[in-house]
Amino acid sequence: MKRRSFISHLLLSPVALPLLRLRAEGDEKDALLSGPLVGYSEITETAIWLQTRRPARAQIRYWIQGKPETARLSDECRTTQAGDLIAKFTLSGLAFGTRYDYEVYLDGARIERPYAMTFQTQPMWRWRVEPPPLKVAFGSCHYVNDPPFDRPGRPYGDAPRVFSAILAQKPDLMLWLGDNCYYREADYHTEAGMRYRYAHTRAQAELQPLWASIHHYAIWDDHDYGPNDSDRSFRGRDTALRVFRDYWANPAYGAPELPGCFFRFEWADIEFFMLDNRYHRSPNGLADDAPEKAMLGREQLQWLLESLRSSEATFKVVVNGGQMLNPVSPWECFSRFKAEQARVFDFIRAEEIPGVVFISGDRHLAELNQRQEPGLYPLYDFTSSSLTAGIATLSKAEQNNPCRVSGTLVEKHNFGILEFSGPRAARRLTMRCFDEAGIEQWKREIPISELRFPRKGE
Repeated sequence: MKRRSFISHLLLSPVALPLLRLRAEGDEKDALLSGPLVGYSEITETAIWLQTRRPARAQIRYWIQGKPETARLSDECRTTQAGDLIAKFTLSGLAFGTRYDYEVYLDGARIERPYAMTFQTQPMWRWRVEPPPLKVAFGSCHYVNDPPFDRPGRPYGDAPRVFSAILAQKPDLMLWLGDNCYYREADYHTEAGMRYRYAHTRAQAELQPLWASIHHYAIWDDHDYGPNDSDRSFRGRDTALRVFRDYWANPAYGAPELPGCFFRFEWADIEFFMLDNRYHRSPNGLADDAPEKAMLGREQLQWLLESLRSSEATFKVVVNGGQMLNPVSPWECFSRFKAEQARVFDFIRAEEIPGVVFISGDRHLAELNQRQEPGLYPLYDFTSSSLTAGIATLSKAEQNNPCRVSGTLVEKHNFGILEFSGPRAARRLTMRCFDEAGIEQWKREIPISELRFPRKGE
């Protein structure tokens, strides 16, 4: 069945006519609605995403920074109503360890933008030099107000100051940990509604400089998957996955025989394991210690364990929408899926897998949890939330969370930074939490030596 684009949805939705009028006015300037967004980066390849206001012929012109004579032109991609006016480009055969500038052409006309448009390829460092430094931004819970669809009262989305602060940090990449947009009741039961919400959020003006010059990788949580606290029983899960794949430029989505938004990728000597905590999730209402209760599901959990076992990365960063270590949260978290959580801890211990750390979102606050399990090195979970959505108030159960590292609770808009530095044998992870103004709230350094098992005989 031919899917309906978000533009068609707008034409049939009277409450969205002001937005349609705004986009029509934008046609007088240029045909680009949102993006370009820089997706994954590999050693000789990267991806770029964009969305137009109307059907158009799109191309990317790119060159090695400072060397305009190296300019190349991508193949042409035609955006169509049936394809939601999206274009995705895969740029291959690039020089490794190199930064490029680029520009967008629509119908042969260059699109002017007042900010940097750059991407980079990963360096070829193995067998040659020590791993390069790496700087990673991450966050979750991005709500863009849309009055016809929002609840009455005070707007839930705050001013998007945080994106300028993230850009000022000059990270190599950004991880989006879910609730990257917020489906409303009118959105999540139709594909046209989901596409409208993604397009509305993606086009936010303050996001465009960030999209254009930092590599982006994403997973989802409940609000960009379906209704609040959604699980595998959500009837629209396959539709949600199709829309997610269209709007992000990840290197992979799930496994050949296992749908989902999970994947793994490397950058330098760091590997990221991006989890899907919705598509295979059983209902939260099952007893926490029920053996069949699953957040990841049997197959995805096995994928995670085998991926950790096969990884040769110095740090192995497990990325999830919800918290992984908080033992007292009454909300959605991995500790409410006790059998799966225990299996992860047991596997890391039994296989002596070094360097595992967790990062998470969802909670509309930031904190660092540290958990000491028998026979394991300290486990850390750095939670960062929210980017623009409302700020949470701690429940009574969590006010004295025994795993929270003192001084790391941040109850305002925030984002996280992970910095990896030093030679591989003495690699170091520096965690930093910043507020929306770019002011550092706390800092914690973790040497790789802290995340290793003792050698035999020690």
